[in-house]
Amino acid sequence: MRKLGGSPALAAGLFAFALSAGCFFFYPIGAAIPLWIFVIACLMAPFFPRTGFFLPVIACGTSGKLAVAITFDDGPDPLTTPLLLRLLARYEMTATFFVVGEKAEKYPHLIKDILFSGHSIGNHTFTHDVMIMLKSEKKLSREIASTQTLLKQFGIIPLAFRPPAGIVNPRLGGILEKQNLFCVHYSCRGMDAGNRRLKNLSKKILKKIRKDDILLLHDVRPPRNSHSTQIPVWLKEIDRILAGLSEKGLCVLPLPDIIGKPVMIIS
Repeated sequence: MRKLGGSPALAAGLFAFALSAGCFFFYPIGAAIPLWIFVIACLMAPFFPRTGFFLPVIACGTSGKLAVAITFDDGPDPLTTPLLLRLLARYEMTATFFVVGEKAEKYPHLIKDILFSGHSIGNHTFTHDVMIMLKSEKKLSREIASTQTLLKQFGIIPLAFRPPAGIVNPRLGGILEKQNLFCVHYSCRGMDAGNRRLKNLSKKILKKIRKDDILLLHDVRPPRNSHSTQIPVWLKEIDRILAGLSEKGLCVLPLPDIIGKPVMIIS
């Protein structure tokens, strides 16, 4: 298990223990309070990764420009990725795709199309198990490493990792460090639940998006029983978002330009 190193969690833990020890001599009953607060913070921190409590997390840009970065999670998908690539090409916009390893393995032509279209790719684990952060360090490490190994076959080495459902744990920082990865979160989303909630998606996003935001969207088909009718709805919402960004005076820049560091390298 990766230790907390120099993270805020370590500093908070040491402070809690010191405060608890001090309280014990003057107010024994209250000595447990700082420890309980620390435990509660540790339990909540995985769901608020932007705080950087367990590990450094990039959640927004630092460019200072009137620009945003667009990211797509959970793909590639043969029903949505080709449509999305054509739409992005029409707007001459570049995005970053955080791909799932087993899907990349199943649809290698889509990974090639993403790269050929000039987009970048990040690591989103191999199976997109939303409970992966509750499992063993060995399992988590293998999920990330397997995706890295697979994507190297396409001539790239991802540097950016995004955890499934945006959840982190104390072990993740050490695993990413060993695999030369950093964690990228997001600062704007439409709560689309993986394209299950598409109603007013563009309005929600355009209402709150600001400069230097990292926008989270999904490159995955809507639920099976409705994807034939919902994919056009999804594509229209994405179209409205891309058009609306320009209307708000925001340009779309590649994620590396927004965060000031590359998200993949050509191997």
